[in-house]
Amino acid sequence: MASFQFELVTPERLLFSGPVDSVVVPGSEGDFEVLPLHAPLMSTIRPGVIVVKESGAAAPRRLFVRGGFADVNPAGLTILAEQAIAVEDLTAERLRSEVAAAEAEANATNGDIAKANADLKVGQLKDLQKTLG
Repeated sequence: MASFQFELVTPERLLFSGPVDSVVVPGSEGDFEVLPLHAPLMSTIRPGVIVVKESGAAAPRRLFVRGGFADVNPAGLTILAEQAIAVEDLTAERLRSEVAAAEAEANATNGDIAKANADLKVGQLKDLQKTLG
């Protein structure tokens, strides 16, 4: 199967770089899957889980991201994430901390649009919390 280059970058480090067969991205307008030769695209991403099917790997890699940007171009896919962590390293306590931080941000936000966006982030994190159990 054909593959393409994928990089996941956070402010702290390059979390992943390598050839992959596909990546499912939690876009702000809905999840989308990037495959080889995907049309160019730029999207914001919401808090959620990225599913990476690495070339030759038996099981997909799942990574939680707290938002950011996805850029699909002829060279591959680059995700610039605010924060990212492997799902297996995401403890219930850490997820509760993420929800609390998002709630504090929502409470401190002024303006209708900013408040709506902050409340949306809280809702998305709570949905993720339910999904991951």
